Amino acid sequence: MTTNIINGEFTVALAPIEGYAKGQQGINLGRMSIDKTFKGSLNATSQGEMLSAMTPTQGSAGYVAIEQVLGELDGKKGSFVLQHFGTMDKGQDSLILNVIPDSGTGELEGLSGSMKIRIEQGIHYYDFEYTLDSK
Repeated sequence: MTTNIINGEFTVALAPIEGYAKGQQGINLGRMSIDKTFKGSLNATSQGEMLSAMTPTQGSAGYVAIEQVLGELDGKKGSFVLQHFGTMDKGQDSLILNVIPDSGTGELEGLSGSMKIRIEQGIHYYDFEYTLDSK
């Protein structure tokens, strides 16, 4: 199996949506919709939801999210689901962003991988390392 590494730009729009849990004792719990457009070797759009917790300490927070990506990856059509797990500890951030196993559809069936996100001068970039186990 060959490991591929691609990168490109993406745009993201987040909007608050109604959530169930309300934060207490200084914690702000949030829920947001995610809409993204990826350009480059990943030419796709995604929709998903994010849950977040902001603490009273500046730069300390956490979030989880699920988004389904639909489009083309290196010319192959289909979809897959990304799972996010992010934390910030007084500004030091850690982000895990993985393809959910067996979430690939169409020509992307058998996809696995992980994505890194970079923000440089206000522009969002992705670095996506993946393998495609063709069945």
